[in-house]
Amino acid sequence: MAAQQPGSGKTAARSTKREGRAAEPIGTALIGLGRVAPTHAEALASLPRSRFVGVYDDDPDRVKAFAERYHVRSYPSLERLLTDTDVQMVSICTPHPTHARLSILAAEAGLHVLVEKPMAVSLADCDAMIDAAAAHGVTLGVVSQRRFYEPVQRVRQAISEGRIGKPVLATLVVLGWRGADYYRSDPWRGTWAGEGGGVLLNQVSHHLDLLQWFMGPAEELFGYWANLNHAYIEVEDTAIAVLRFSSGALGSIVVSNSQDPGLHGRIHVHGQTGASVGVQTETGSSFVAGETTKVPPPINDIWTIPGEEHLLRRWQRQDRGRTARIDIATHYHRLQVEEFLEAIAARRAPLVSGEEGRKSVEIAAAIYRSQAEHARIGFPIAARNDGGRSPGPRLP
Repeated sequence: MAAQQPGSGKTAARSTKREGRAAEPIGTALIGLGRVAPTHAEALASLPRSRFVGVYDDDPDRVKAFAERYHVRSYPSLERLLTDTDVQMVSICTPHPTHARLSILAAEAGLHVLVEKPMAVSLADCDAMIDAAAAHGVTLGVVSQRRFYEPVQRVRQAISEGRIGKPVLATLVVLGWRGADYYRSDPWRGTWAGEGGGVLLNQVSHHLDLLQWFMGPAEELFGYWANLNHAYIEVEDTAIAVLRFSSGALGSIVVSNSQDPGLHGRIHVHGQTGASVGVQTETGSSFVAGETTKVPPPINDIWTIPGEEHLLRRWQRQDRGRTARIDIATHYHRLQVEEFLEAIAARRAPLVSGEEGRKSVEIAAAIYRSQAEHARIGFPIAARNDGGRSPGPRLP
């Protein structure tokens, strides 16, 4: 689509009207009322920076009930939401293949956009979303709330401060489980057309994001994917890869939904000094938004920086104790929504921008393409001309 320059046409007039209230709370709305929607709604309804205005979904009964619950407007159409000048920002919580279309429409309407993970199901869609946000002068963010976990931030800080020296090796291992009941819960789950991918795009997009956040840009990758014990779905339940980062560091990826019960999700980073740091983001399987009632706390599981080894047990006690005060399944979403709204107000990029959200899709795309081409895949990866919409497995 042709890029419209900021400050031109109807979009500019609408944006000016909306941005004239910058000192006031930001008018927010929610698109898509599935499992994760209540998590976003609670944040939008409770954060001081947000003024929760309304909701839209293609199920009128769901919209009515949701609007009554939160005392907000129920929009009869997407157009009515997009043209409501009380709205300046939307959270998009719809199935993955719809993210790009809805994000672009919102950007064209002058709205800031926070979209659930994965950002999209193809790199072409990711690029179109980024281009639309830039063309219309709005902020685009992607949900990756695990960046806000305290143990994750400790790892990131240790790396950034050089306390393990140059990172030279990283391992990402996620061994979880998704059963038949999960895939039956929505008709689009487990299909290429409805979900865009399996464990790579759905369950571990967060972990791929953390891997590249810790290690920096990937340079090349070789990988495989397979469906090993879910014959009733189309998409992959297992994937592995080896990769080299631009820094020269090496890494490995082993991810699966084939362990019943789920075991863990871990990222470990080893430095040139010999010191290692790590985080166990999941104990068991990753939680299902709107369904899992008790989520074990994320913890640092490895910490061998000289002079800091004693901190590991203290941090683990703190992180386990925190679960008595917060709901892990919602608390970190709230932190990310809050940070996104603050970014809008400050006219800066959010922690997880569109460009950052694209990176986890790019790593997944590299694994899909490596198997399809039986080849090493180099980065950066350009979008395919077909936008990943070819028959069979999508190739983002």
